[in-house]
Formats: sequence, C-alpha cells, structure tokens
Amino acid sequence: DAKHLLPNKMRDFFCTINLDQEEVFRTQVVEKSLSPYFGEEFYFEIPRTFQWLSFYVYDKSVLQKELRIGKVSIKKEDLYNYTGKENWFMLQPVDSNSEVQGKVHLELKLNELITDNGSVCQQLVVHIKECHGLPLINGQNCDPYATVSLVGPSRNDQKKTKVKKKTSNPQFNETFYFEVTRSSSYTKKSQFQVEEEDIEKLEVRVDLWNNGNLVQDIFLGEIKVPVKVLRNDSFQAWYLLQPRENGNKASKTDDLGSLRLNICYTEDCVLPSDYYASLRNLLLKSSDVQPISASAAYILSEICRDKYDAVLPLVRLLLHHQKLVPFVAAVAELDLKDTHEANTIFRGNSLATRCVDEMMKIVGKHYLKVTLKPVIDEICESPKPCEIDPVKLREGDNVEINMENLRYYVDKVFCEIVQSSISCPTLMCDVFYSLRHLAAKRFPNDPHVQYSAVSSFVFLRFFAVAVVSPHTFHLRPHHPDAQTSRTLTLISKAIQTLGSWGSLTKSKLSSFKETFMCEFFKTFQEEKFTESVKKFLDDVSSTESKEPSGLSEPVHLKEGEMYKRAQGRTRIGKKNFKKRWFCLTSRELTYHKQQDKEPIFTIPVKNILAVEKLDESSFNKKNMFQVLHGERPLYIQANNCVEASEWIEALCRVTRCNQKRLSFYHPSAFLNGNWLCCKATVENTVGCARCTADVPADTQIEIDGDRETERIYSLFTVNMSKLQKLEEACGSIAVYQGPRKEPDDYSNFTIEDSVATFHTLKQITDTLEKLNESHERYRKKRSSSATYGSEENPIVGKVS
Repeated sequence: DAKHLLPNKMRDFFCTINLDQEEVFRTQVVEKSLSPYFGEEFYFEIPRTFQWLSFYVYDKSVLQKELRIGKVSIKKEDLYNYTGKENWFMLQPVDSNSEVQGKVHLELKLNELITDNGSVCQQLVVHIKECHGLPLINGQNCDPYATVSLVGPSRNDQKKTKVKKKTSNPQFNETFYFEVTRSSSYTKKSQFQVEEEDIEKLEVRVDLWNNGNLVQDIFLGEIKVPVKVLRNDSFQAWYLLQPRENGNKASKTDDLGSLRLNICYTEDCVLPSDYYASLRNLLLKSSDVQPISASAAYILSEICRDKYDAVLPLVRLLLHHQKLVPFVAAVAELDLKDTHEANTIFRGNSLATRCVDEMMKIVGKHYLKVTLKPVIDEICESPKPCEIDPVKLREGDNVEINMENLRYYVDKVFCEIVQSSISCPTLMCDVFYSLRHLAAKRFPNDPHVQYSAVSSFVFLRFFAVAVVSPHTFHLRPHHPDAQTSRTLTLISKAIQTLGSWGSLTKSKLSSFKETFMCEFFKTFQEEKFTESVKKFLDDVSSTESKEPSGLSEPVHLKEGEMYKRAQGRTRIGKKNFKKRWFCLTSRELTYHKQQDKEPIFTIPVKNILAVEKLDESSFNKKNMFQVLHGERPLYIQANNCVEASEWIEALCRVTRCNQKRLSFYHPSAFLNGNWLCCKATVENTVGCARCTADVPADTQIEIDGDRETERIYSLFTVNMSKLQKLEEACGSIAVYQGPRKEPDDYSNFTIEDSVATFHTLKQITDTLEKLNESHERYRKKRSSSATYGSEENPIVGKVS
C-alpha cells in the first residue's frame, strides 16, 4: 500500500514492478484515494541479469495517460537487506538521467607511438563493440548511438558512433583514437615520459543515447573507466550502464509519499543433479523415518524462522518425486497428537496444514479454474448489489433485493463446488483420504470429525480463499473493485459456513458475530445442503477411481495476451503483428481474437517440434520466441522478459516427450528469400543451431527438483547455528532423562527420539559439508575467470 501521495487530492493510482526499465507486472487501479491499498502479490523468476528492482507509482488521470508520481528503486546487491519483512520506502522523484538499463562491451588499449621526428606519445584506443539490453522507448526498440569521451581536468575530447536503427542490442564495432600524453623527445629506450598526474586524472566515458530525430535525445546510461587502470595493457569487458551522477536532484523528496513493500528475494547457484543425490535421498526418505520428527524434512521446518520458507521447496520436491502423500500423513498424525478437541482439528498453521495448503495451490489450479472461473467472471463482470450489513447500506439500497442477489450467487457457487468432485485431482483426493481416516482414528466417538478434517481444507482453505482473492489464484487478471470485493467476501463467508454444516451442529448460527449473517443463514436451514456437503466430502476423500471423463479433460497450463506474426503468405501479411489471446493446455496451443472467444488457430501439442527464442534482429522486436510445427514457424512476442521465459518453459515442458522433436533450429527468421542466421536460401533446410536441452519436469506440475533441493540446502546452511543447537539438545536429553523443570534453549524443538534425531542431524551436516565444498570450488572457478567490469555468470534469482 501507499500513503500521503501527491498531489494531495483523491486520485486513481496504480503501481508497476520493473526490472531496470522493463515493466514486468502492474497492479489494479485503486480509484479515488490518497493512501491506496493494493494488496497484491507477485511471484516470478528472473530470466536475465539486472541492476535494479523498481516500483513506480502512477496517477491514472483522465486527461493524461499515465503520470509517474515517484519510485522506489533497490539495487540488486541491497535486496537481501529488505527480504522477508515489511518496509516503508520514501518515494523518490523519477529522473530521466537515472532511468538506465543494459550493458556495453568495450575494448581499451594504451599504445606507444613514435612520431617521424623521434618523439614519443601515448595513444588510447577505444573499441566500442556492442550493447545489450537497452530499454524500449515508448514501447518500441530505440535508435541508439554512443558518445566516447576522454575527460580530464582541462580536456573533454568527444567522438560519436553512427546511429543504429530500431534495436536494443546494437552492434557498433567502431574504434576511436585519443592522444593521451604530449609528445616528448625520444631519449630513453622504450620508456614513456608520462606525466603520472595527468594519467591519474583522465577517464574514458561512454554515454549511450536514443536518437530523437526531431525531438530531444534521451539519455540511456553511461560508464566511466579510469585510464590509470589500463597502463600498457589491452583490456576488454562488459560494463553495466550506470545512471548519470549529476542528474536532476529534487530539493524535496519527502513530500511525494511512501510505499510499503514486502520483498522476498532468493538467489541460488544450482549445480548439476548428481551433486544433490545425498541430500535429495535424505529428504525423500523422510516419511519412512520413525518418528517423523526425526526426519530431515521435519527438522528443516523446525529450524526455519518462518515455516513457509521450508514448506514451499519441500512440498514441490516431494511432489516431484511422488513422496508427498505419505509425508503429509505422517506429519498430520503428529499434529493430531496435540489436538484435544475435535472441533479445532487442523485449524492452526502447523507443518501439516501448511503442506496441504501449498499442495492444493500447486495441483489444484486447473480444478479451481474449471469449477469457479465461470461464476467468478459473472460476479465480476455483471455485479449485482449484495450488501446486507445495515451499517454499510448506501442510500436507495434495498436489503431484501440485495439478500436475494447474494443468495443467488451463493447458491451458484455452492452448486458448482459440490458438483465438482469428478474434477478434483487424484493427489488431493489421496491426501484428503489420509486426513479423514487419521481424524476418525484420533476421535473414534465423533461421527462428524472425519468430514471436518477434509472440509477445513477444501472449503475453508481452498474454495473460500479462492473466492475472496480470485486474482491470487489466476481466476481473474486483476484485484476486483471495492464493491465486487465486498460481494466476494460475503460469498466466501457463506461458503465457509455451508462447508462446515456437514460436520457441525445446527446451533452454529448462534456463533455468528454479525446479526445480519445469522438472518441470512436462516434461509439455508435445509437438509439438502448438509447432504450435498456430506456427499461431496465423501467423493473427494475417496480413493476409488474416477470416471474416464474426468481424466480426459485437458489440463489448463497457461494463458495470456501476446502478439503473433501473421501466418499469411502475402508480403504485407508476413510483416503484420496482431494482438491475440493465447491459451495452452496439455492437449493444444490456441490463440483467439479475444479471451473466451472461439480459437482461430490451434496447434496440437503432439505436433510441436521445438520451442526456442528468436533473435531480436529478425523483426527488431524484443522478447520473441518461436513455436516450430510443420511448415512455417509461429512467431510470438511476449510483453516482457518474465512472460517470455514462462511461456517458453511451459511449452517446453508440455512437449518434452514428443517423439519428433527437432535437434536443430534456426535462431532467426526466414526473410527475403534466406535465413538471417545462416544465409541458407531453402526455407525447409535443417536448422543451423542446436535446440536447447529438454527440461525434465511434470507436465501438470512445473517443478525443477534440483532447484528446490538447492533452495533447501541454502536454508540448512543459513540456519546452521540452529542445527548445532538441536544437536546439543539431543545430546543433553540422551545424557539426562529426567523431567525438564525450566525452559531451555531447545524447548521449542520437537524431539521425540533424541537418538534418531541426532543420527539424522549427523547425516544432514555431513551432506552439507560435501555440498559446501562443491559450491566453494564453483565460486573459486568463477572468481578466477571474472574480469574487472565483466558481467557475472547468471544465477537463478526469484522475487516475490
């Protein structure tokens, strides 16, 4: 959220998230507010190097398109200082001289020249080779050029490259020569008579600009290299463009407002799969360890300050290797030991409940979409007034009509849910089956507990949460407006209560805090609702095979708006890019003129031969990729680098088992009778570049097991001191078996069997030591090959 935003009157605001200057996400517009609450979450992997993670606050005015109020920019190196906690940031002014991204490749050399009269001088040679990743200007590739200057206290020699048209990755390959020192008489052998103080003060400066033609040129970034670091050596490296130091500095930066952010940034160096074998096996056999609290997976959750840090990679890894169900059953049984009342079953944030929550989010995405999306779309696109709280009613509202509208929506959502059991993923059913029988075993005299064990997840933690936050579960593209959000909140409350009726008594009505909700639920006191919930819970907690029709439904994987190049054969058609709505399922890739319209082009997944990036030079457009199928490739442009990376990954995963996948492809397009990459003139000739390697993963659950194991390794490493405390605690318990009279350092740990726990801890530390050695070897290799000013090797980065 934000507060005290300029211009100190009610306006419509939204925020964007940017990697350097590239917008990757945008919030919904919050109307008529000075302190807008956005309440939106974004989780994404970073597919390229970057310098700044930035957040821009915009005023969406009727007269002006988008007015930037201010920004928060955090250097990549500083993200760790803010990760995992909420922080208020003062908005800074948006200065065009600080809005930079990209890098430049330079070769610098000092030459010794002997003139005709025998005198000596030094010459600086600057070879500007290329730039990469320059920003878009007004949504289009820029027209960049560079100025190269030799700057000192009393000199500023400047030269300029040619302008490169419509490209973010210009190839300059131009060389410039500068005289560094004055000629002197050649009296010493191979010795420069160089004035050291002059060299100390000289620097090479390269400025990148966008050629504005009839308007002012736009600054794109600069780099400075002191001449003294060169001496007599030749030197080349990639340099990240930097903001201009003497940019416009606003006198008042504290009156723009402030922005509250909760950032979680992780950066992992993922090694080859073999390195993780020991740690992976130790984690995967956790469900077999007795007791479960002595397992590596459980210990991980014990030492992490926030259990969610451990749960996310742990659930994904166990899912990937089909080991989640027995682990959830084991930790749920431990959870039930500490549950003394049946009506509080699985209500806390324990390891068991967190694991089930995360599992439902991962495997239940398609289930939610087919069950709730149509009715959620109806509520958001054709909203009816549903407010029944007398305090919140607006003038002219009719509470009886509103109650009828709310009843209509609740009935519709409820019916969609209780009739959806056939679509419930098998993995969810298996988990619910285990929870149901564990609950019945723990409370054998309570006939309802087997149902409340399941309803507490599927209704309270799954459907009700998705109804109130449809944008979080990708049921809607944006956060709903205030009135619709209130309607969804009331529906969610109703669904929670109706879902509890199968296991709770009818006296539940008396427990409502709001009188108006109590009155509303009197209309639902019919036996059919209880029976419908009971039948639904029976169905989704059964291990019996589902009907074939349920398995034949295609799995929805990804959808969104992108641009595609026309498939027509005409010269005009070939250069035409059109906006289309793309949809990928486990069966086919389709595109449509608009969302929810019939597809105008379909590619069966089995016919896709390869999915690869497309060189920007093909069409002078960024973030392009190609889907190879049959005669002619489908060229697609995503809106940003994150979106392009996600689409390529999803398409690669769903097609990775296709038998006719290509081994070679053309990284550029076929234009004007030849391939731009290899200059071959035959359109159906074999590709000139090897296709990228297949990515091993499950089609429905996109998981990289090695990446998740590396994340777990990092968590263990960060919490090594807690592992040592836990090890000491096990030793103390083994020596002293008496009662604990006072709290100690390990009273917060769950230690059921100190010997078994100690044994696992020893295995964990031994495994971590070996992985530490592997990472250290990699770090040394990386640092030995790094050059001053060069780009670092890419490492996996994630932001939420």
